[in-house]
Amino acid sequence: MHTILSAGADALIFILLAWTLWRLLGRSIPIAVVPIIIGLVLAATGWLPQSWGVPSVVGDKIGWIGVLLLAFTAGLETRQFAHADPPTGAPAESRGSVLRFVASAALALLLPFLVGALTAYHYFSVLPNWATPNGDRVLGSIAIGLCIAVSALPVLIGIVRELGPLHRSLTQVAVRIAVVDDAVLWIGLALLLLVADGDAALSVGSPLQLLALAVPVLMMVLGAISRRRNFVPPGWAIWLTLPLYLIAGSWASSQLGLHALLGAYFAGAMIPPSWARRLPVERIGQFALLGLAPLFFGHSGLKIDGDTLGWASLQASLALLAVSVVAKLVAVLICPPASTLSRREALAIGALLQCKGLMEIVAATILRDKGLLSEHAFAALVTLAVLSTLLTGPFFRFILGRRAEQPQSGRQLI
Repeated sequence: MHTILSAGADALIFILLAWTLWRLLGRSIPIAVVPIIIGLVLAATGWLPQSWGVPSVVGDKIGWIGVLLLAFTAGLETRQFAHADPPTGAPAESRGSVLRFVASAALALLLPFLVGALTAYHYFSVLPNWATPNGDRVLGSIAIGLCIAVSALPVLIGIVRELGPLHRSLTQVAVRIAVVDDAVLWIGLALLLLVADGDAALSVGSPLQLLALAVPVLMMVLGAISRRRNFVPPGWAIWLTLPLYLIAGSWASSQLGLHALLGAYFAGAMIPPSWARRLPVERIGQFALLGLAPLFFGHSGLKIDGDTLGWASLQASLALLAVSVVAKLVAVLICPPASTLSRREALAIGALLQCKGLMEIVAATILRDKGLLSEHAFAALVTLAVLSTLLTGPFFRFILGRRAEQPQSGRQLI
């Protein structure tokens, strides 16, 4: 099929069809998972004719731009939420409450990571076809542990919007924890890739690598100068800066042997907060999510070997889901983010934090590309991301019981 026709078929399947199904389902599930499900079904059934040329080369490029933009906006979201004003009437936080919150966020990330990594090392890594392509069992287990520990910030924000203002005090705590955990996750991914690449990743000697190393340093210096001088450029200048930051960050991380998505995320996180607050970050994210990234996520599901999708893969996904959910709930019970929370409220926050969403799929894609996840492990983790995201809203309402009931008008899940 001609390149243009293949790209058109690609868009019809993973953008238009996904959006149509989402609307027919009453927007009751996050749209982010719909193209993934379509891709998984097509991969498992083989219904898609090869003559259609899907996934197309053009679609791959568009989807890649979309997921880079999503990673970039996830970084921007951390700037907005990290520096957002507290809710009206909220008391000022004491040093003790801040330390308690940080401890809770750390445990909500560390406990699922440790449990997931140990479970992967002693059980999943010895399963048939689960061995890491690079042959390092320890790093492969750490990779799965990171995916288990993920709390998906962009999708979680969408779910919080859907839940409405009735439980704003709880949902905002979950978002703040996800901001911290999301940043730590990307740092952990960068460190893991450095370790996996060994000396090759640490040998920065060529002029291009030295320039790539200077790029994030320059971004940090510019951000520090902007904050110190309280400098906020005109809106048009900020818009011109965004693609420069995105391109420079992605290029720099690629030159340093890391994944381009890492650079895109950190580039967004280095935009000065005062600049980020002047941007329609939500609209940028929705444009990427609805119009570009579905091709990436649909292709991720489609490119999974159909032989890996079966009862064994579903069992593995359910086992990983159980590990993820239990670990998150236990973490917030051991160390609730606020002393005023009841046990049920703490569990409700844990239910929100177990959402994996897009970030786990992005992280799993990075790790698979670097040879730290097998195709079977990748398929199970993608299925886990879909299941955990679908579970989040109903699980939250179930834990809170009747207090979670509210009008459902204006539902908007991203």
